[in-house]
Amino acid sequence: MSLDAALLTARSGILHTQRALAASANDVANAETAGHTKKTVASRAVAPAGDGIGVRSLAPTRDVDEALVAALDSRRAASAAAEVRERLLQGVETAHGNPEFGEGLGDLTAALRTGFEDLRADPAEAGRQAALVLDAEALAIRLNEISAAIGDARQQAQDGIVTEVAVINAELRDIASLTVRIKEQIALTGGAAALEDERDAAIAKLSESLEVRALKRDDGGIVLVARNGLVLPLDPNRDAFSTSDATLGPTAFHGAGGSIPGVMLGGVDVTRNLLGGRLAEYIALRDQTLPRYQSEIDLAAANTAARFESQGLRLFTDATGAVPDISQPYAGSAQVGFAGVFRVNPDVSANPALLRDGTHAVSGNPLGAADFAPNPPGGPASFTGLLDRILDFTFGSQAQAGTPWTAIATGGLGPDGTLSSPFGAPPTLEGYGALLSAAHTADRAAATSAREGAQSLMQGLEARFADRSGVSVDEEMAAMVTLQNAYAANARVMSTVQAMWDALLGAVR
Repeated sequence: MSLDAALLTARSGILHTQRALAASANDVANAETAGHTKKTVASRAVAPAGDGIGVRSLAPTRDVDEALVAALDSRRAASAAAEVRERLLQGVETAHGNPEFGEGLGDLTAALRTGFEDLRADPAEAGRQAALVLDAEALAIRLNEISAAIGDARQQAQDGIVTEVAVINAELRDIASLTVRIKEQIALTGGAAALEDERDAAIAKLSESLEVRALKRDDGGIVLVARNGLVLPLDPNRDAFSTSDATLGPTAFHGAGGSIPGVMLGGVDVTRNLLGGRLAEYIALRDQTLPRYQSEIDLAAANTAARFESQGLRLFTDATGAVPDISQPYAGSAQVGFAGVFRVNPDVSANPALLRDGTHAVSGNPLGAADFAPNPPGGPASFTGLLDRILDFTFGSQAQAGTPWTAIATGGLGPDGTLSSPFGAPPTLEGYGALLSAAHTADRAAATSAREGAQSLMQGLEARFADRSGVSVDEEMAAMVTLQNAYAANARVMSTVQAMWDALLGAVR
């Protein structure tokens, strides 16, 4: 080997060692930075005509398992969605009250029944009448609070959709910009490992809002596909999605004839096609879960008011003094939102004796309640006709002996009539109320369990990713010692070559 070749070889070795040391030092400095992966600077022998004259450093590369990254992003989407569901349903659960303290719907309905039993023991006793009014008011307040909590959670879901659309648009623009830079850098240097880390981090953040899968190309390009197969446009200068703010009420819904704006992609409403992540969960809560909850609470209130009404006691009404017709389909009827305006009849509050006497006569119906005539003015103070009807039938499973109540609806729910309860309705008011409290609060518990499970899986995947692609400070420090030794060896070669050149030049002189 000539002295020139030896010098070139040593010089290339030093340059490669410097680049490798810089990569290791950068890895150590960013070991705790989220999304940073270990970079490896490989070398390639330079041997024109078969004679080695050194090495050439390649662009830094990453060792990343793309399947593992995709699984990790999927778990991020599941965890974020479960967190949203848990947080929004928490308020509904709180509104249902603590069953341990007898605050649930079933408990308050049972307390109202007990109040009627107590009044029957002494129908004329004013204190018992007043206490029964308070029991009725407690039930009305609970229904009002649950309805308000559902409405508040639904509005939060709508506001969350608007926020997430903005986040998704920002992340897509960021990913598009990074992709342009990655393609340019790969074309110039053959690699863009640091920028790919940034893009993976942006995709990870995007996946929390909307679950996507990244299909990467060798030239640095990328295609983002949502879980339902939608290909997301990547343009650094334009938003992909659009939607708008809205104030929701019980009658609002998304879809044909509805007033809630959709999530648009390229002029097409893709609201119902979005799956995974916070955005999809907000949509599911706004358009399915919470409208169903509202329907079920409204039906509990409407059937309670109607079953008292049919026996001769208008105990509960809306703000106008009306009782909804429960024979009508839920959607489009006065039952929609009724739980929010459900109240004790002011006439009964002003004259609690009506709890004993009744508020109106009932004409018998073979498909409903039997005849009833109210206790006349000056009638017997011990009148129990109404109280017996209420205890036997309003709180029972029959409108009159041998005639069951019309089943509480479990289909045709929601303001557009497209939803259904996931359970069969018990025939009694107490049973239905208890089931609602149990079902609604169980959904929150299930969301908590789902979040914990997704987070546990995500932590396991993160540990695997760190083992495969993360930075081990101990390994990097050991590699740096090896590189420093290589640097010193190449430096000694250069020093020796320099001494030989000096000796040759001295001999010539």
